[in-house]
Amino acid sequence: MPSLRVVRTQGEVLVVVCDPELLGKKFKQGELKLEVKESFYRGTEASVKECLAALREATIANLVGSIVWHAVKVGIIERANVFKIQSVPHAQLFRF
Repeated sequence: MPSLRVVRTQGEVLVVVCDPELLGKKFKQGELKLEVKESFYRGTEASVKECLAALREATIANLVGSIVWHAVKVGIIERANVFKIQSVPHAQLFRF
């Protein structure tokens, strides 16, 4: 189950979702680098459904792992905005 962290501050809703097996790992491909720091990505275990519900409310989101494809499937993330670094999907969301 994904790791979900929601931070509400100054009118913003930051949602961070990550596959737990990616926590603490670093990925690099060409100029792209991704460090899945536990201090940022670690949250509580949540279902995909709970993660997608949180993402619908997010003003800012950072996603790493399989949740990216779930978010694409339901239209939260555009496929063209997904980066793959060493085959690990990563996407960010900003709503204004």
